[in-house]
Amino acid sequence: MDFWFTLILIVDVVVALCIIGLVLLQHGKGADVGAAFGSGASGSLFGASGSANFLSRTTAILAVVFFLTTFVLAYLVTHKPRVGGGVMDTVKERPQPAQQQMPAATPDAAKASDAAKSKANEVPK
Repeated sequence: MDFWFTLILIVDVVVALCIIGLVLLQHGKGADVGAAFGSGASGSLFGASGSANFLSRTTAILAVVFFLTTFVLAYLVTHKPRVGGGVMDTVKERPQPAQQQMPAATPDAAKASDAAKSKANEVPK
């Protein structure tokens, strides 16, 4: 699983860099690849109108590949099998000993504690 993740990540980064390069090579309106190198449109690298089609198609294909690899990476990260865990995950739980019950308070003790609480809440005058 780690091999495929690494391979797809490398492909994703390389495709992203290629997209950046192709976008920088593409021309704006009225410009051409040949104009960037100092010659007219007829002497361009891909001909008079071939550069726009070739570069835009290649950019579109690389964009699709980039999105697909990004989605696959997101799927692999979210559905990664749990390999290990903490140290406490392997410890078996022991049954807890029964807790000792406190004897029920007598009504006189309850009244005394209520009186102490009410005196504590009083504000001295």
